[in-house]
Amino acid sequence: MISPFDSFEAKGKRQILIKTLREKGIDRDEVLEAMNRVPRHSFMDNAFLHHAYQDKAFPIGAGQTISQPYTVAFQTMLLEVTRRSKVLEIGTGSGYQAAILAEMGARVYTIERQRELFLKAQSLLGSMGYNIHFFFGDGYEGKPHYGPYDAILVTAAAPEIPSALLEQLKTGGRLVVPVGKHDSQEMLRVVRKSEDNYETTRHGYFAFVPMLKGTVNGK
Repeated sequence: MISPFDSFEAKGKRQILIKTLREKGIDRDEVLEAMNRVPRHSFMDNAFLHHAYQDKAFPIGAGQTISQPYTVAFQTMLLEVTRRSKVLEIGTGSGYQAAILAEMGARVYTIERQRELFLKAQSLLGSMGYNIHFFFGDGYEGKPHYGPYDAILVTAAAPEIPSALLEQLKTGGRLVVPVGKHDSQEMLRVVRKSEDNYETTRHGYFAFVPMLKGTVNGK
């Protein structure tokens, strides 16, 4: 799966980015290989094309950002996705993270509350050949009808872990979510050990846009 807008120059810049991520501690080859295949510049506005392969976050419209590649890689690594894993993503955004998960062979279900971003990502990823299930809705509610999930990824800062998402995990499933307010959140990984038992580990601090309730219809 490759964007018709990819180029040898972009591929070369991706290889440099992958080297940078490896130097920063991302050591899971499946994650790095997936990121090396996805043309990140296709998910960004033209004004930012020359920044696409820097390890930085950038605006994508509707008050949202495309996450820093290191953050994408780190969260993906914590998810421990394997081929055919059923993964629920909360916050489609540009669609870049969903593409990474799909490249790893996951069955991806993704929810976006901003209609403008939902439609844009659905169109882009469809044109790139990805078979992803898109939903316009409130991420706090998840998608219980399609669960339970092997992994759930939240790509925005939650003030607390949404209980509905915990309930949609399989036993052995993993929820990765940045929790906190203001400018810094702690990355948490919650593993469901049994029906009523969850194990939480902490994995450093990051900065995300806030996770909000409800939907925004936009234009």
